[in-house]
Formats: sequence, structure tokens, C-alpha cells
Amino acid sequence: MQRTLIPAIALSIASLGGTAQAAEPLQIGISAEPYPPFTYTSSEGEWTGFEVELGMAICEAMEAECEIKPTGWSGIIPSLKAGRIDMIMNSMSITKARQKVIDFTDPYYFTPGAYVAADDQELSLPEGLDGLILGVQSATTNATYARRALRDTGVDIRLYDQAEQVNRDLLSGRLDVILADKIAMNELVERDEAEGFEIKSTAPHHEAYGEGVGIGIRKADDDLEANLNAAIEKVQQDGTCTRLSESYFGTDVCTD
Repeated sequence: MQRTLIPAIALSIASLGGTAQAAEPLQIGISAEPYPPFTYTSSEGEWTGFEVELGMAICEAMEAECEIKPTGWSGIIPSLKAGRIDMIMNSMSITKARQKVIDFTDPYYFTPGAYVAADDQELSLPEGLDGLILGVQSATTNATYARRALRDTGVDIRLYDQAEQVNRDLLSGRLDVILADKIAMNELVERDEAEGFEIKSTAPHHEAYGEGVGIGIRKADDDLEANLNAAIEKVQQDGTCTRLSESYFGTDVCTD
């Protein structure tokens, strides 16, 4: 897996086809809690990952200066609405509930939720969840799906603030199974400490998962939305998104 560090790109043009002007850098909000391989810090303390690299490529396509701004996941939408960040690029699925308070760009990647448990555990889904303890990160589409689709299965659903807390409690035996983004789970089961764990199944299509993952923006930022959509289209058509996806995940998640 490629682990390339990306500094903030400093360019002088603020919009597609615009003229040179002095402009404040656009602040790309990501969760302050690492979410590898999408966003994480290197041993040097620099933010990197699939979405960090892709975000900077999108900014380069817009000819805009951008900076990464870590923000607590639970407060990331309020930070966007308050103007402390200009966009959210952190595996945020486009859902009807979120569209009531913010807007989204076109999707830039697609991935289902996945169940992970010990490889010697027999697990039929969803009926086999009865009596088990399932961990999921709160304020995510997986948490919404668990509440809506699994609450009658007899499973004990436990919510966590951070994805790594869920992972640690699974590996330490405090959870029987977890539900999280499949790409992140592919990375988890490859870790040395996750030997003996595997992806059991993916969640079925459900309205809780929305229409893919997009960049969250304020409802009034129509020009930014148009520029971002044009830049997303460019990095998808020129192969940048696919190259980064295959580098980090070994597969192309940039198209549905």
C-alpha cells in the first residue's frame, strides 16, 4: 500500500477558469480521529491517506489553495455550518438526513458496510446476530443502518465515538462483531494484530447508506459546489482517483 505524504498545495487561482487573486486557503475538514487508510497521520505527524491525497488532487484541479483541518467527527457538520471549515471530505455518505442541513457534491467513491468477526465464529446474517454484541461508530451510516435494520435481531448494539475504539474492542474480545466501511475493514484485517479476524459479509443495499460518498459543503456555496463537481469529474476521468484507489485499496472504488 502506498503511503505518500501530501503537504498543503499553495496555488494562486481560486476557481476553475478564474483569474489570479489573493484568497484564503480552503479548509478541508477531516476527522481529528484517524480513519486509515482514508485519513491518518504518519510517523512524522503529517496527515495522509486516500482522501487527503484525493482532496489535494481535487484542489489542484480547481487551481485552489487548500489546507487540511482536523475536526472532531461529532462536531464536523456544525464546524462547516459555522464557517470554521469550507468542506468535509471524510467518507461522509450522501443521505437524505444530512441533505436537510448541508449540500453535497457528486459522489467520489462508493463502498458498502462490512461485518468483521473472528474467523472461527459461525455468523449467519442477520439472524445469527441474536445474543451477540455489535460495535459501530456513532453518527455514521453504519450506525443508522444498525438502528433501522438490526434492532429486532436480538443483537446488543454499542456505539463508539471513534472507529479505532470499535476496532480495539473487537480485537480485545469485548465485541463479537463490528460493522464499518468495507474498505477500512479490508485494511483492518490485514494488520498483524488482527490475525484471526475476517470480513464475514457486506451489508445489503439500504436507504441508510445513501447515494455514495460526497464532499459536504454549505447550502449557500453554489459556486464552490460547481467547481468541486468539475474537479471531481476531472480526477475521475484522468485516472487520478482510480490510481490512488488502487494504490491504497487494491481496487477501484471511484465508480459505482
